[in-house]
Amino acid sequence: MALDQHMFEALNPSRFISFSFPNPCKSHSSLRIAVLDSPIEPTGSPSVAAMFVPPGLETDWIFSTESGHYHLLFDSPEISRLILVGDQEPVTGHDSFLVYNRQDSASTWSRLVVSLQPLFLALFPKSCFQHGIPEVPILSFVDNVICSVVLERSIGSSVGEFLVENVEIERESLETREFRRRLRFKRMPNLIQTEIRIIPEANLNLDAIEIQNIEFKLDTRVLVHPYLPPMAASLSLIASSIDEQIQTGHRPKALCVGVGGGALLSFLATHLDFEVVGVEMDMEVLRAAQHYFGLVENNFLHISIGDAIEFLENASKSNKKQKCGSFGVHMSSEYDVIMVDLDSSDARNGMSSPPLEFVGRDVLLSARSVLSEHGILVMNVIPLDKLFFETLVDELRSVFDDLFQINVDNGENFVVIASMCPIKSFPNVTKNEMNSFSSRLRLLLSGAYMDSIKRI
Repeated sequence: MALDQHMFEALNPSRFISFSFPNPCKSHSSLRIAVLDSPIEPTGSPSVAAMFVPPGLETDWIFSTESGHYHLLFDSPEISRLILVGDQEPVTGHDSFLVYNRQDSASTWSRLVVSLQPLFLALFPKSCFQHGIPEVPILSFVDNVICSVVLERSIGSSVGEFLVENVEIERESLETREFRRRLRFKRMPNLIQTEIRIIPEANLNLDAIEIQNIEFKLDTRVLVHPYLPPMAASLSLIASSIDEQIQTGHRPKALCVGVGGGALLSFLATHLDFEVVGVEMDMEVLRAAQHYFGLVENNFLHISIGDAIEFLENASKSNKKQKCGSFGVHMSSEYDVIMVDLDSSDARNGMSSPPLEFVGRDVLLSARSVLSEHGILVMNVIPLDKLFFETLVDELRSVFDDLFQINVDNGENFVVIASMCPIKSFPNVTKNEMNSFSSRLRLLLSGAYMDSIKRI
């Protein structure tokens, strides 16, 4: 695309342009410049800011894709135009781009800030010069990743391109290092789809060992993804019903809609003794979950490949037929909990969860029909806006008898819980109930999650 000197003089909502520019500090080297105008028209004078790509992350989807650029812009909603500057993506050999180290790659951009001032000003809208030459704010990209190594890139039939990576994250204590394994999708570049804790296999002196040279084992005892502990904590609302089943020798049943890396499914089956059914659309994602995240199908953990809504509709129809079977025998298969962890993404509007089609009344009625008498529907919710959340609550209220929520307290997720029957009182573990299901939850999770459940 040919660049015209006047094309940046006015904002053009949602316009995304990237081009190469000679690096003024390195001969025979080029920079990649990407410019994105916000889809939201500014109410006053437009604001423009620049950001430099952390060295070593030039190929990361957050910085190399249009959707990633949108998410960076959404993190600074007051910005009307974002200018991203990074080294031109090199032509790499086999696996040469897979390792990132913040310390090793911490070259400074300070010399370039001055050298690129004329370029930045040329990319400012004309209206920004009404009161003289504007300043160029430089934004910083901040996350908790110290270093990372990509284990695999793959393409799923449903989710598209995705990767599995090991990362080391910052922690308050400097005595030990903290490692995680992550699943990420290109269509949602800033989202960690699944994250589990990993531990070095051997007792090594880790001070001088790089992440790509460490062998890890999985730790499924702890849910480290921010919204998963609150989802599991929601089970405390039906703890007495679960206790009754356990005392009669039955496993409670969970349906997990959306598998991803399978961290929640493994936790429910292994540490809470549930019989779990998971529904996953993408076979390639399931393969990654089994290979990298320890998801193992057995007598108590089953995976169904297919569309989640179709699964619920078919399960609902099957239940109705079985309930109306000969001699009035009740043979239906019901779940104590349905946990929904599905998301959708539009680069121009941001991410939301669950998908809009899952909020439809027919889908919610199907979910209700396969829940047990005291069952609950648990949803990971990322609302696009206040209207989205209000619509979700209204639809749930029209189908279920009681609603609750847990604020994940990360500024993004809510856990919404819909109950088949009114819940009169919240569980409170007493000395006589130390072996109860509620006490097990408190041992495995922070009790704060259970204590923060609020009725909507």
